[in-house]
Formats: sequence, structure tokens, C-alpha cells
Amino acid sequence: MGCGSCGTGKNGLPGGCKNNGACGVSGCNKLEVFDWLANMQLPSGKKEFNFVEVRFKNSRKDFYKNVNQLSLQIGDVVAVEASPGHDIGVITITGELAEIQMKKKGADTKNPEIKKVFRIARREDVQRWQEARLQEDITMMKARTIAIELGLRMKISDVEYQGDKTRATFFYTADERVDFRELIKRLADIFKVRIEMRQIGARQEASRVGGIGSCGRELCCSTWLTDFRTVSTNAARYQQLSLNPQKLAGQCGKLKCCLNYELDGYMEALKIFPKASIKLETEKGIAVHFKTDIFKKIMWYAYENQGAFIPIALTVATVIEVIELNKTGKKPADLDGIVVVKEIKETDYMNVVGQDSLTRFDKKKKPFTKNPDQ
Repeated sequence: MGCGSCGTGKNGLPGGCKNNGACGVSGCNKLEVFDWLANMQLPSGKKEFNFVEVRFKNSRKDFYKNVNQLSLQIGDVVAVEASPGHDIGVITITGELAEIQMKKKGADTKNPEIKKVFRIARREDVQRWQEARLQEDITMMKARTIAIELGLRMKISDVEYQGDKTRATFFYTADERVDFRELIKRLADIFKVRIEMRQIGARQEASRVGGIGSCGRELCCSTWLTDFRTVSTNAARYQQLSLNPQKLAGQCGKLKCCLNYELDGYMEALKIFPKASIKLETEKGIAVHFKTDIFKKIMWYAYENQGAFIPIALTVATVIEVIELNKTGKKPADLDGIVVVKEIKETDYMNVVGQDSLTRFDKKKKPFTKNPDQ
């Protein structure tokens, strides 16, 4: 991803394009932010906000204080304070937008524990950082092999080296408690770095690994989603979706986060609908609810104990009117006189462009005609 002049370096590492977040082709960074305040001048007498947001591998971000008053732009590679040593990251937000984000995240600018930006990364820093990134896959595969040899029931999904190659963080998932003390000893002996183990959930694992969803696009959690909200099966029920785990589950094996995206719209639309469990009483018989078309505001009913299953479509207002009549002890003759649509018609999909033939581009051969002169 990214434009051709963004300065992307070797192995896909961003070199810093200094475009102030105005890249027109979605930029180079995961969970990137568009700096809509980049071209606005500060009011007279107001100093520039001296905190920046720095992104590391995958979705890990943090705020750092620019104590040395460096001229930092979005995309710059910087060396920041770590414990111990230093880490290498990429600037994602500067200026007033960083102040807005810190207030949104509840970060206190007066907190003494906020770490500092040391300097813009030197060539040696970037070179060591690149070497660390290249070593991560090898380290992860080796760690998986050792975990299998030790019989540990865990899955190491990702490894992240600190920018100065003094520490490696192993992210793993496990269904139960794992004693990985022997694993840490063996990894420390092999790689000669400080080892840190961090357990993550299935959703966090999917966001770090990434992938393509059933919609054909990259996973939301690995591109723009920053938090994981609870998703329940009620979200599928409200949206009249089939409770099929294979269709409702995402790459992580949990319910898809996108089930919550349109839930509020469905909840608002359903406020005017009566309960589907209420039966409609008529002189012809009792009609039970069959299905609901929420946004067309149509409810489908069918008579009980009848041989032919004929669904009847009624508007919400009509259903409410029949329910009110039933409460007073009255029954309409039947639902056929107030029906909207008497049967469900299957949509007839047609090929309007006429491009369904695989041989439509093949040229037809002209019939051979013998030359009379020969």
C-alpha cells in the first residue's frame, strides 16, 4: 500500500514521506490516521503540542513526549524510550490532532510515566530495526518447534522484537494456564535476548496476523478497528439472520464484529413492530408470524392447520389494527381482504449486460471460399 513516492524502504518498512497524512491512496501504515489539521495554522501565541503518537508493529501505538522539540512529521522513523533500552517506531499523529487523540484515549499529559522521543532514527538504528524485523519469523518458527518439544498446549502467533534487539515479545493463545518457564530459558539461551511472554485472545490474534474476510476485504480488526466490543447472537436475531455458526463466525472463530455495525439501525426500526409471538385471530382461523421485512415494514403471516402454506404479507399498521381488534374480542373475517402481497415471489436475476458467455470474445471464422481465379 502507499503511493510510489512515499519513500518505502527495504522489506516494506516506511521511510517517511512527510505528506502530513494527506496521502491519496490510503497511506502506508496500518490503523493510519488522516491529519485533517495539517494545513491549519495555530492561533497567535499558541505553542505547538509537544506530544506525538508513535506506531510500532501491527496495531501497537503509544503517546510520547517530544522533549527535545524535534521537527517531527507523520511518517518519520524515531527512536523512543523503552524499558530498558530504546525502541523504533513511526510517527502517526503530531500537533493538535495528537492532543485530541490523547483526550479521547484519556491519556494525561502531566503523567510522569509518559516516555520520551529520543531522536530521529539514525542509519544504524534503522539498520538494526530492519534486522530485528527480518528475524521475527525465524524466531517464531523456532519457538513453535520448542513449544511442541516441551509438550506445551499453546500457539505462538506472533513475535515482536524491540528496535534495539534487546528484547523479544512472544504473543500466544492458550485455552488453559501454561507453564512456559523452561521455554523462556531455552529461548533466552538461543537468541540471547530478554524474553517476554504475553497472552492474547482469539480476536487480538486475528488482528495481528491479518487476513481476508468473507466480504473479500481485509479484516476490520487489522486495518481500522481499535477496540473489540461484545458481539452476541441477539445481533443476528434482530437482523433476521440465520444462526449458522459457519456464516456468522469470522477468522478468529468468534462472531463477526460487523454484526454490530448496523444493529442500531435495526433496533431503531423494530421499535414500531409488534411482538412476533402474538397470533392474529380471524374467523377463518388463527394466523402465526412467519417472517418480517424490517425496512419495508411488512410482516408475513400464515394460517395454522391448513393444508396449503400460503404466506400473507401485512403492513405493520394493519397488524397492529388486527391485534387491537382481538383485544376487544372482535375478529376480522380473514386476512385476504387486507393482504399486501399474497405470495413470496423469488427475485428473477437477469444478466442485463449480456456478458455471461465464456466465448463472447471469440472471433467467428469466416467460411472458406475457393478463389475462382485459381
